[in-house]
Amino acid sequence: MKSLAIYTGKLLEVLVVTILSIMSCLVFLNVILRYGFNSSINITEEVSRYLFVWLTFLGAILAFSENQHVSVTMLTERLSIKKRKILSLFTDVLMFFCCYLIVKGSWVQFQLNINNIAPISGIPTGITYLASVIAGVLFGMLILVRFMSTLILLIKGEEQ
Repeated sequence: MKSLAIYTGKLLEVLVVTILSIMSCLVFLNVILRYGFNSSINITEEVSRYLFVWLTFLGAILAFSENQHVSVTMLTERLSIKKRKILSLFTDVLMFFCCYLIVKGSWVQFQLNINNIAPISGIPTGITYLASVIAGVLFGMLILVRFMSTLILLIKGEEQ
């Protein structure tokens, strides 16, 4: 199970680096063409926008999986370990519900926009919403794993 998580994390890292590299090259090429040759490639703006959306969601998944997101610990630092775990379970349930709402709403938007085609690139605009569907599912999986491990630790009475 851990090896699957490691491979998935590495795959996400490779995807993020690839997307960022492609975006950088496209934007740099377009800047050179605009200011150096007074022309541009029109498709780069739309493709960069799509890639930026995917980069944002995939990067958020990576940050969440490595526990690098912003957290305010003013309250939780004053709680006992047992109360922290209980609060963690409560917040995980709320986040899981939010993931459900994100996936449900994004899936509806994906279906509504899959037939809307971008004017220059010809890429369906629903692809943008597919990023949030995938991110919501992956967030939900990460939250579920964290919830189960916290619940097991709480039941066993172990401190960590």
